[in-house]
Amino acid sequence: MQVEAPATSPESVVADAQRFSGQMPAFDYQPRTRVVFGPGKIADLGKLAVELGARRVLLVTDHGLERAGHPQKGIAALESAGLHVSVFDDVEPNPTTDDVDRGLAIARQSEIDLLVGLGGGSSMDCAKGINFLLTNGGRMEDYWGANKATRPMLPMIAVPTTSGTGSEAQSYALIANSQNHMKMACGDPKAACRIALLDPELTLSMPASVTAATGIDALSHALESHVSTRRNPVSQLFSRQAWQLLARGFPAVIATPLQVEARAQMLLGAHLAGAAIENSMLGATHALANPLSAHFNVTHGVAIAVMLPHVIRFNSSQCQKLYGQLAADVGLCAERDPRAGDLLAEFVAGLVKQAGLPQTLTKCRVDRATIPRMAVEAAQQWTGQFNPRPVDEHALRDLYQGAM
Repeated sequence: MQVEAPATSPESVVADAQRFSGQMPAFDYQPRTRVVFGPGKIADLGKLAVELGARRVLLVTDHGLERAGHPQKGIAALESAGLHVSVFDDVEPNPTTDDVDRGLAIARQSEIDLLVGLGGGSSMDCAKGINFLLTNGGRMEDYWGANKATRPMLPMIAVPTTSGTGSEAQSYALIANSQNHMKMACGDPKAACRIALLDPELTLSMPASVTAATGIDALSHALESHVSTRRNPVSQLFSRQAWQLLARGFPAVIATPLQVEARAQMLLGAHLAGAAIENSMLGATHALANPLSAHFNVTHGVAIAVMLPHVIRFNSSQCQKLYGQLAADVGLCAERDPRAGDLLAEFVAGLVKQAGLPQTLTKCRVDRATIPRMAVEAAQQWTGQFNPRPVDEHALRDLYQGAM
């Protein structure tokens, strides 16, 4: 028996379309980075550089990785492809404008035509910073914000050795002012990496403390990008898939650090979370973390680990459905459970504890008297304006107080 479709009037079609479009925010998604993923892929670095037309390469890294042999592998791959390689390996954690200037001098002297950022977020961000100044001139302060580069930039390949920042998926360089140590987010589509080379074997050498801090940072990227006010269907595809990979991979790498499959989950998850950030930005956790690093030299991932559960609870009244999705993904509760925010915060706090990271600001030796000043500075951080529940100086101060 043939069943006839119900009659549909033009008015009902328009009404349905309007309801549908109201649920789907507008977005502009333009993929800029090729992703090459797999164990042993560092061997392809030279071939990939040649495909981009390179002849003279600046490898930006930190000398602490030499013991693991990662820069040597990168140099060998580049030189085997017939490329001239210069090295800047003096990048500090939380790179500053001074780091960028030192690398810039080498880049100019070597007349490079391609950059490789090999290491954690510090190396990749420093390489992007060098690219800004080498091609567009001026100082890093000139590019604080977005879309301030006026000239084309050199191609860049990013090779992360940690599973944290997802910098290889982003067009922003996070560079600290060397005078006041406050971080500046300097972004432009021209700064996006042409290729992200993801080799999970390079992450096996991470010390336990680095694995923990960078892993929590990656988790926070997935969580914050999923609920930010700039979220969209594309960013949430990335953030939710990242969350599922990271929530499974993090306990595994803490328990069995040499398990390549778990490392692969973390590396790909961190990259997808970085891609989510590129399309949706972050929230209050990162606004709160930066002053902690500036005033008390708290490692970024540690600052995130302390503040993230408090921010989840703070946001839960505005994010019940979205937090419910993430909580359900890891089996904490049903998607519509009103306890989802609290359960998610407890889950994250449990991961922080499992990893042996501090759970209070007191353990990080933060002076309570500095909180009012840090709250003012946190309110000025760009990421805070995308938090799903609005934050101001007073709300941020209360979050700091609660984390003491």
